[in-house]
Amino acid sequence: MTTTVARPTVVVPTTTVTSAPPVITPVAPPPPATTPYVPPPTVDLPEPELPSPADVYYDSCEAARRAGAAPLHRGEPGYGSHLDRDGDGVACERR
Repeated sequence: MTTTVARPTVVVPTTTVTSAPPVITPVAPPPPATTPYVPPPTVDLPEPELPSPADVYYDSCEAARRAGAAPLHRGEPGYGSHLDRDGDGVACERR
């Protein structure tokens, strides 16, 4: 007598070979949205009040130099004959 033994069925998982994964190319983000330039509102400022020639007086050439006004010419604010040693119309001139 011959006995047949049934062999168990073995299921072997199969793998599917696929191609290489897709190459992902980075994409730069879009530039940020910009708003058009709107200049700030203008404000009309009053003109600064400049001293009149009679209001400016320097005791000495040193004071005129400290104020950044030297040399002074005849007719300019701050000019005085007491500052013009040689009387040529230019006061507090450096020599």
